[in-house]
Amino acid sequence: MVIAVALVGLSTAHAEYDDGRPRNPRFLLMDSQGHSIDETTFAGRFQLITFGYTFCPDVCPTTLAEMAQVLEALGDGAAGLQPIFITVDPARDTPEVVGRYTAFFDARIVGLTGAPALVARVAENYRVRFEVVREPGAAEAEYSVDHSAGMFLLGPAGEYLTKFAYGTPVPVIVRRLKAYFDAARYR
Repeated sequence: MVIAVALVGLSTAHAEYDDGRPRNPRFLLMDSQGHSIDETTFAGRFQLITFGYTFCPDVCPTTLAEMAQVLEALGDGAAGLQPIFITVDPARDTPEVVGRYTAFFDARIVGLTGAPALVARVAENYRVRFEVVREPGAAEAEYSVDHSAGMFLLGPAGEYLTKFAYGTPVPVIVRRLKAYFDAARYR
């Protein structure tokens, strides 16, 4: 028993520590107008990034509704924040589809998509896991995508600042964003 506990402790001590930080917060994808967008496109602004897909029945619409509430609560302060939705379902989420979807919640939310390999690389960089799930006998286009949830905050220089877990109350997100905005103003 003692040996088993020691071995478990040894294996976890050598495991890579995952604190939720992106390995590399870079991306190169396409917006709803077909323009190439990368992390430098919004230089000088904070970026609030979430991953999901437009056919998502619950987590994604909830997250985007919360993003819209954050923007509203920030008022004029929202000008310093760029909210971004990155699809994990590029097969169905074309630029036009993503653009209509994000605009439904708030026109300021930029929807991004791209080639499957590019989307997979960005998701991997952010440590976002996703997997297409098909029910037995379902048609090719009938599937869901299991994926990580939450919102990443990048600073004005594109640096990772924090991740808001799924379900973080909007007032908490707003309070923390204002603190980051204030800290950036006084640097």
